[in-house]
Amino acid sequence: MATAQALALRYGDQKVPRYTSYPTAPHFHALSAPTYRQWLGAMPQDTRLSLYAHIPFCAELCWYCGCATTITQNQSRLDAYVDLLLTEIGLVTGAMTTRPDVVHLHFGGGTPSAIGVAGLERVLDAVHREFPFARDAEVALELDPRTCDDALIRGLAAMGFTRASLGVQSLDDQVQRAINRVQPFAVTKATADGLRAAGIHGLNLDLIYGLPYQTEENCRTDAEKVLELRPDRLSVFGYAHVPQMRKHQQLLPEDALPDGTARAAQFEAMREALEAAGYVRIGLDHFAHPDDAMAKAAADGTLHRNFQGYTVDPADALVGLGTTAIGSLPQGYAQNHHHLGDYRKAVQAGELPISKGRPVTAEDLARRLVIERLMCGGRVDLDEIARARGLDRERLQPARDRMAPLVEDGIVETDGVRFRVPESHWSLLRLAAAAFDTYLDAGADRHSRAV
Repeated sequence: MATAQALALRYGDQKVPRYTSYPTAPHFHALSAPTYRQWLGAMPQDTRLSLYAHIPFCAELCWYCGCATTITQNQSRLDAYVDLLLTEIGLVTGAMTTRPDVVHLHFGGGTPSAIGVAGLERVLDAVHREFPFARDAEVALELDPRTCDDALIRGLAAMGFTRASLGVQSLDDQVQRAINRVQPFAVTKATADGLRAAGIHGLNLDLIYGLPYQTEENCRTDAEKVLELRPDRLSVFGYAHVPQMRKHQQLLPEDALPDGTARAAQFEAMREALEAAGYVRIGLDHFAHPDDAMAKAAADGTLHRNFQGYTVDPADALVGLGTTAIGSLPQGYAQNHHHLGDYRKAVQAGELPISKGRPVTAEDLARRLVIERLMCGGRVDLDEIARARGLDRERLQPARDRMAPLVEDGIVETDGVRFRVPESHWSLLRLAAAAFDTYLDAGADRHSRAV
């Protein structure tokens, strides 16, 4: 039987989705605003609601970035975007006949704090005016430590934020210069310490492997160093090099990018360092302190996966706000306009700024659950899901041509009903999930490498 590293090398170049939704975003198509309005209007009062607000601005461009963001420090432009968000909130709530409890609110980007404390306060005030919040609701945002100061931290604490995700990526000087993100460890530590001192105790850190000039050694050093910050959760993402989609990635020294063998070794070095410190591996690329809610959810089978990755968010519905934001309702997915001009035009015209989406079928929902179970826990029982969804189990079987090689190589173990990916092969979870994806276009440029 081939080693895990050998299998990662053999399969690593395959392009597959990250499965933060199913069907995945490349399979969305035109969706009308009236359809989305209808979906919102049908939301029951007892829905557990999650909100996501996308802030598409950063002060400086990181050359590895795959996010939908614009570089600006023009305050009037940022304020104008907040005005649009407030109008969109009114359009969304105007379409709803109920006001369910919000159980989770997440600000993503870009750099959400780009709109400043005043901008964040305006958005939060608008949301609180329209919705009740569950007593234990989590309010989270992504932060760039390079643009975080004491005034911002105090403002976040006063607004009731409970969790922050800090982008670290790499601590190596050469790597930081190559990706145009110079961020000394002292800067990250000051932000982490400041958040905790202010009462924001939930701390996530993001690391990346596969960047130019990264090595197994400096990846291990990075993982060991960030543990000094005592994070609750860590994300260890593989860099997705897609210069055909993100032109700025052409600025990276491509000849310094590690090959598949090196990428696999870099992840293993980080994994070993984090697990040696007692952190629990969560699915594909997350780690959590054993006392954290995410580790407990992984253990008891209540972990979920959404557009922010692995989550303990229990929501039944997600409403996206801002450019590119995606909502997930029981009827299907709805995504806002990507381009700010199109988004602005729709909002100012009093229209929900929906660009595309996809209604989901009963089989889609069942396969989404199959894929989520695999991605979150590495195992799934088709009988269990078929019974729960009232479907014939045979409708949920994987594609034989994609599953058979994985079984032959020991990546997946199965009796034809139960499928299990051993933890030693969790780096290849996406390949197992892809075997259940009836919409998959394996050659789609939008997908990143499997490892």
